[in-house]
Amino acid sequence: MDKLRDKFLNALPTLRALGRWLVLAGLAGLACGLAGAAFTWCVAQATALRGAHPWLLFCMPLAGLAIVWAYRAAGMENDSGTNQIIASVRGGERPPVRLAPLIFLGSVLTHLTGGSAGREGAALQIGGSISAGIGRLLRLGERNTNTIIQCGMAGLFSALFGTPLTATVFAMEVVNVGHFRYAALFPCLLSALIADAVPRLLGLPAEAYHLSGLPEPGPVSLLQCGGLAILAALASIAFCVLMHEAAHLYKKYIPNQYLRALAGAALVIVLTLAEGSGDYNGAGGHIIELAVEGKVHAPWAFALKMLFTALTLGAGFRGGEIVPTLFIGSTFGCAVGPLLGLDPAFSAAVGMIALFCGVVNCPLASIFLAIELFGGGGLPFFALACSLSFLVSGRYSLYSSQNIVYSKLEARLNDTP
Repeated sequence: MDKLRDKFLNALPTLRALGRWLVLAGLAGLACGLAGAAFTWCVAQATALRGAHPWLLFCMPLAGLAIVWAYRAAGMENDSGTNQIIASVRGGERPPVRLAPLIFLGSVLTHLTGGSAGREGAALQIGGSISAGIGRLLRLGERNTNTIIQCGMAGLFSALFGTPLTATVFAMEVVNVGHFRYAALFPCLLSALIADAVPRLLGLPAEAYHLSGLPEPGPVSLLQCGGLAILAALASIAFCVLMHEAAHLYKKYIPNQYLRALAGAALVIVLTLAEGSGDYNGAGGHIIELAVEGKVHAPWAFALKMLFTALTLGAGFRGGEIVPTLFIGSTFGCAVGPLLGLDPAFSAAVGMIALFCGVVNCPLASIFLAIELFGGGGLPFFALACSLSFLVSGRYSLYSSQNIVYSKLEARLNDTP
């Protein structure tokens, strides 16, 4: 009897943790699933409305002014976006709940008027702020609050993309690269699975692509894929530098946030009119679909998307960086892969995953993303591409608050000599 009691007492902390996270991660997943479904629907409606009424592009200056005003009115004019969410997981300043409606409405306005932005970076902010609010409401301690913020990040990412495994690993991997807190695995996964189920039940489809042009594994095809991954890593560095430099130059030469938004809107409008197709406004999901079918309208499409996105987000418009990253990677791969002897459709898929890995420094999440978007058929190629892109991209990242704990070159901490 005493042995049974001792075993029960030993198991009690595990049972308490299990019960706690069944409730907390379940709440976060449900809230994030509903918010993700609403966000997905609103962005889709905004994109469709802009497509039906191209003149909305000329409302971009008004949208920029409205976004700046809303953030200033809420006392969040210095909000650092996704960087704040990442930093908050390490115990920094918690994101306020009011961030969720701000980034929601700001992203919808950006998409409605033709700004080049995605959804998932905004989703991380919405999910992080919602779950941080749950943590405050329930008066969780610091460590549990850190975990529930990760649950929110995983939940919104999963709800938008329909990739719960990627979302789980990404939320754990992106904060401290090279260091996993495995205690967050079950809560993040549960949140991601519940959040993913909600939009599907409401009839919103998950992201998925057909993988074609898959070569036979062999020395030549692996070398070709590796070469493409290295080039994609270099492109990821260029994108990170451009994003950070654009924001820096805007702030340096146009300190006033209202004027900065007007300048960014004017530049995007002029470039859109000069380019003519409108392919680089919004997230550009239809261009990604064409690229993974082996079609690209212009071999320099990836460079134009880099420029449009940097000009949009650097000026203070709101949205995510991840879908533009997938646009850039897929069009880059589709254009460059055939030069290496690869099928354009397959190289678009490899370029997409490799460039994503390069800008977020999350190789495991990138491999899971490849599996959930394209299936497991090309797994050896995707794994090779992710490992090479992670290595070659160095310490560059879209997220300045990301902490790369371990050196990519050898087994040592980055702060050691």
